[in-house]
Amino acid sequence: MANLLELQNVSKIFGGGFFNRSNVTIAVQDVGFAIPEDRPTITAIAGESGSGKTTLARLLLGVIPPTSGNVLYKGQDIQGMSSREWLDFRREVQPIFQDPFEAYNPFYTVDHVLQRPIRNFKLASSAQERNERIAESLQMVGLQPDETLGRYPHQLSGGQRQRVMVARALLLRPRIILADEPVSMVDASLRATILRSIRDLNRDFGISVIYITHDLTTAYQMCDNIIVMYRGTVAEAGSVEEVIQNPKHPYTQLLIDSVPQPDPKAAWGEEDDESVERIDEASVVIDQCKFAPRCKFAFEECTASAPPVRILGDNQLASCFLYPESPAVEDPDIGKFFHYPEFEPAETVN
Repeated sequence: MANLLELQNVSKIFGGGFFNRSNVTIAVQDVGFAIPEDRPTITAIAGESGSGKTTLARLLLGVIPPTSGNVLYKGQDIQGMSSREWLDFRREVQPIFQDPFEAYNPFYTVDHVLQRPIRNFKLASSAQERNERIAESLQMVGLQPDETLGRYPHQLSGGQRQRVMVARALLLRPRIILADEPVSMVDASLRATILRSIRDLNRDFGISVIYITHDLTTAYQMCDNIIVMYRGTVAEAGSVEEVIQNPKHPYTQLLIDSVPQPDPKAAWGEEDDESVERIDEASVVIDQCKFAPRCKFAFEECTASAPPVRILGDNQLASCFLYPESPAVEDPDIGKFFHYPEFEPAETVN
C-alpha cells in the first residue's frame, strides 16, 4: 500500500543554540505515521495544549523543517522538492486553520480568497469557468453563492467564514486536508454542519483528512483513527473506536474522564473537587515516560527510561510500561495499525 504523506521518525526541537544549549523545547519527538494513497481516511491528532499538535501540523505542511527525520509526500522528501513539485504539494495538501477571520483581508470581499487560488494555480481558463468552480465549491459545503459572494468577512457569521475556507480548500481538489481545530472558535450550533462538510469531502471525493483537536467528542464522531499526543510523543494510537471505548494509556484515560458529563443533580456552578496535579514542565527529565510525574500508576521503571510503543490489539498501540507482556512495535509507521474503512468514491478528485 503506497503512502501519500508520511512522517519518518520526525522530531522538532526549538531553542538552544551555540550560546544557550539549556533552554531547549522538544516539541515533537520520534513520531512516525503515514496516510495511504489508496485508502482515504480521517485521522485525529488529539491532546491538550502543549502536546505538539500544531507543531506536527506545521511539519506536515512543510512550513517548518524537522530537526531530525523526514516528511515525505508521494515518497519524496518535501524539503528537497523543486519549485514545480512544491507547487503541486501546496495544491494537494490544503490547510483549514482554527481562526478563519485571520485568513481574510477585511478590505476585500470573500470572493478574493476564492478567486486567488484559482488564479495562482491556473485552474480556470475563463472568468465563467472560475465562477462556476467557485459556485460549485460553495454549494458543496452548504452555502448559497448569491448569499455569500460579494460580502465582506464581517458580514458573514463565523460558521459561514469557516465554510468558505473549506470551500476554498475544495477548489484545489486536494488529496489531503489538514484541519487544525477548525470548529474551536465556532458556535456549537454550527460545529456539526462544518464537521459534516469535512466528513462529506472524505466520503464523496476520497480526500484524506488530518483533524487536529483537543476535543475527543468530535474526534470520536468524525474520525476513523486517532493519535493521542502528550508533550510531543505518541501516548496512544489506533482505531478511534478502540482507543476511545477502551483506552489503555493513563493519559488517554485522563482525557476521556475529563470530558464533561451532564449531571441533572449538580447545582449550577458546582465544581468537581478532583483535579490533576500540574507540574513544572521544565523539571521533567527527557529519558523517562513524560507522563510519569502526573500518572497515578507510575513506578520506578517509568522514571528510568522512555516506554516503548506496544501492540495492544489489531488496531491499538500505547507507549506504556503497564503492558510488559505485549510486543513492542518494530516498524516506526504506526499507521499500519490503523483501521481503514472501505471506500467507494462518488466522484474522483483528479
